[in-house]
Amino acid sequence: MPLSDELHEELAHVALRRDCDRLAELSALFHSAGRAHLEGKGKISVHLDLAGAAVARRAFSALRAFGISSEIRTYRQHAFNRDNRYQLHVSGSPRALQLLNEAGVLDAGLAPIEVPPARVTARACCRAAYLRGALLGSGSLSAPPSLHLEIRTTSLEGATFLAEIAAREEVELQVAERDRHAVAYAKGSDAVTGLLALTGASDIALSLAERSVIGEARAGANRLANADQANITRASQAALAQLRAIRRLQRVGLLERLSPALRETAQLRLRGPQRSVAELAERAGIPKPTLHGRLRRLQDLAEKPGRIV
Repeated sequence: MPLSDELHEELAHVALRRDCDRLAELSALFHSAGRAHLEGKGKISVHLDLAGAAVARRAFSALRAFGISSEIRTYRQHAFNRDNRYQLHVSGSPRALQLLNEAGVLDAGLAPIEVPPARVTARACCRAAYLRGALLGSGSLSAPPSLHLEIRTTSLEGATFLAEIAAREEVELQVAERDRHAVAYAKGSDAVTGLLALTGASDIALSLAERSVIGEARAGANRLANADQANITRASQAALAQLRAIRRLQRVGLLERLSPALRETAQLRLRGPQRSVAELAERAGIPKPTLHGRLRRLQDLAEKPGRIV
């Protein structure tokens, strides 16, 4: 399975617990993969054009949670690999139009809005949900050695908006304008895994992070041929152990139950898999022994999750 498809599949199964997150994700889906159709006599309908069945089912369920009915249709592409694509059609009922207005997709006059109003992404959880929706709608991911993640938008304004809300969560996205569209993109392990971890694709983020840790350790060994190889090996093994512990806590749903300090430490390690403890501590603005203790605590909790109360 292509890495982009793996990404969509994992993101499509991230649990949505709040209506504000569901609304933000739907907003991004319609901004990145939606089309509006004027049907005459003041009527309008919209549809989503999506790459995978799992994404279509997720959008269908999210709309149904708001009381909106929709219809899933399939068609085969005429280009590329001639894969099936999925269209989610939403009629312009009063409730559907109200929801699209609340999501910042259509204005009061039913005209499309390029980017949603600030209220849609006011919370950190909503910003993560919006970025996840954009990845589900038009995101792609290329594997190492040319690690590259990008989100396609119809305008430079839309790509800039994605970069701005990602920056508020300490994830750096670049913006570029192409012939007929624009993109917000991330290159390099830190930026890519940071965005993946933020949006809930922890399995893929960890897999890429592990590759990065191993690759960085090997590169470091080559650069520092006369350095203490044992220290390099121990550092890379410790980082891998920390990443695996965090993954176990995420998998069993315990990470979100930890204290804010431990959750912040986990995110630091996920976003900087190849960084030393000293570098992470400097980035967080706390003493190295404090951060090391928190990482040790995460490993202890992963080994004995019953300690979490």
